[in-house]
Amino acid sequence: MEQYQNKVQLDTRGLFCPEPVFRTKTAMDKLAVGEVLELWADDPAAEEDISRWAKRTGNEVLSIRKEGRDLIFLIKRK
Repeated sequence: MEQYQNKVQLDTRGLFCPEPVFRTKTAMDKLAVGEVLELWADDPAAEEDISRWAKRTGNEVLSIRKEGRDLIFLIKRK
């Protein structure tokens, strides 16, 4: 997995739709173009919700990794 030195982390575990999307948007709005957000979520709908949000807003999901019940997204600000 590629390492991103300037990534920002956001933990939305324990939160359910639509809260992970709202918090992701807020965090991404604070990033400069090219910076990466590492998002942790455990909402079963997060994979689809975050992927759709990123596509709709023009941001790029670099990867989605599963660790147990957790999903770890790397999202690049475009």
